[in-house]
Order: sequence, then structure tokens, then C-alpha cells
Amino acid sequence: MPSIKDYTIATLGSHSALQILKGAKDEGFRTIAICEKGKSEPYRSYRVADEIIEIEKFANFFEVEEQLKAKNAIMIPHGSFVSYIGAEKVRDITMMHYGTRGILKWESDRVKSREWLVDAGIRVPKIFASPEEIDRPAIIKFHGAKGGMGYFVAKTPAEFYERISEYPEEKDYVIQEYIVGVPLYTHYFYSPLHDELEIMSFDKRYESNADSIGRIAAKDQLDANIHTSYTITGNIPIVVRESMLPDLFAMGRRVVEKSRGLEGVGQQGLFGPFCLEAIVAPDLKFYVFEISARIVAGTNPYIDGSPYTALRYDVPMSTGRRVAREIKEAIEGGRLKEVLG
Repeated sequence: MPSIKDYTIATLGSHSALQILKGAKDEGFRTIAICEKGKSEPYRSYRVADEIIEIEKFANFFEVEEQLKAKNAIMIPHGSFVSYIGAEKVRDITMMHYGTRGILKWESDRVKSREWLVDAGIRVPKIFASPEEIDRPAIIKFHGAKGGMGYFVAKTPAEFYERISEYPEEKDYVIQEYIVGVPLYTHYFYSPLHDELEIMSFDKRYESNADSIGRIAAKDQLDANIHTSYTITGNIPIVVRESMLPDLFAMGRRVVEKSRGLEGVGQQGLFGPFCLEAIVAPDLKFYVFEISARIVAGTNPYIDGSPYTALRYDVPMSTGRRVAREIKEAIEGGRLKEVLG
């Protein structure tokens, strides 16, 4: 009978690796952290990695892929994995990979991900086809998983061109209506083994300097020519109104269903952890501005479980541990291929 002792859980040492590796160890797996040289101390200090493999930079991942295959390692993707290796190169990976690789291309392309969300009946903010169309506050977002780096707000075409000149290397971006409301990031987990959707937790992002600029008087902001920045520096836990949960479950289910058959994804569709990143307007309508089709760093406050996982599980259940438990069940049930993609 297959045993988890025959397999190892591996991930890149960044983003949510501490949670992923801790969860894997809690479920009985051996673990490997692939770290950039000089950045392995957290994984040694917190004792989550049984083995650390160092490389010059994450883009050199393929140099150690055969080594990982020899250890029967299963790669768990996260935001840094997508950002540093790239959605296209992820398709070239030959080692075992948890989750549907093809879905990461849809995530990393804001045009394709919006198409997916709209087809799933999800309310989304308006997209401006050109800077000249800007007639209200709009947020300009660059493609890829960059943690909000470089995002800016413009209210007019002139303001857009003034700010975009600061990023001459960025050619791919989306101009999205800025919705005023409460940011809410819903952390889902879909199990193909049980055809069941779970909501694991919620968070909002702490963005620099968007979340601290209020400490500076408006006059001083103008005098110092301070521009708002949306680079993510941390995550803040949230518990939502219970009456909102049915709608959130329904949204997640529709996204999973519409993922099946997407180009390059196939009928396997989206499974495992994913996140709908939304703004809740004053009328409590949800406007989803982004989807992350893998574990998000917003789950990191819940390494010891969330109020929602406490309702369902009798042990502390992080999203990282939930991934490991799904893989464990698949191995022991002879269904591992169903959670590899």
C-alpha cells in the first residue's frame, strides 16, 4: 500500500513556505525548502525543513529539479513560485506538482482571469480600455504576482501619464476602476477527492504606504509630493459577518465550475487553495478584482488554524496543512494523480 514515507513535500523558501512546510510535517511528511543563497535562516530557525537546497536565484530552479525528482518530491506552488519561475516555465516542470499548472497562466494574465471571473457570474470592477477613458479614480496594476509593487491610482488621463512615466520598463498593465469599500480576501480550498469547497479564512492586506499615509496630514502629503504605494507588507486577519458566508461559498463554487475546460487547463480544473480578492462596497456587494489560483500569503496568520477551520477540524488546520492532508489522503487511497497537475 502506498505510504507518505515514500514522498517528500517541497516548496520555494518564500511567500507561504513556512506554513506549507509546517503543515506537511504535521501530517507526517519529510520536507524540503529550496532557498536562494543567504536566505535560508528562517527555515532552519523554525525547523520546518528536513532539508534545505540552496540555489543562486529561484529562476535557477530547473538546476535542482532532477535532484528533487530523485527524492520523490511533490512541489507545492505559491506566489513567489509563479512570480520568479513564471507561468509559462511552470508548464515545463516534469517533477510532481500539486495543483493544475495550466491554471497559473490564467491567474497571471489579468485579461484572462477577468474573462474567467465574468463567465462565472462574478461582479468585477470596470476596466478602462485606454488611459483617455479614465473619468473616475482608477488603479493601475501591472501583470504578475508582484505583491502590489508599483500599483498607483490616477483620476485623469494626465495623472496616468505622469505616473506611468516612473515605470518605463512596465508595458503590460490594466487600468481598473477603483472601488471604495473594504478589502476582503477569501481563502478557499476545493477538494477534488470529495468534490467539496471549504472557506478556510479571510484577510486584508497591510499595504505600504496606503495603510499608513493617514498618519500624515493631507497638506504635508501634498507638500512632500507623497504618492500612495500599494506594496504588500503584511496581512491582517478578518472574521466576516456570518450572513455573508452563503454568497461567498456560491462565488467560490462558480469559479471552480467555470475553471473546468479553460484553455490549457482541461476538465481537471482548479483545485486546492485559491483566493478571491474583493472589495465589499457599502451596499455589501462584492467586487472581485483578482483571483489567485494557489495558496496566498494572507493565510499565514492562520498557521495554528482560523475561527473557520476550528469549526470543522479537531486539530489546528492551516491552509498549508490542508494541502498536505489532501495529498496524504490521495497517496493512501491510491488517487495521487487526481491532485497532481
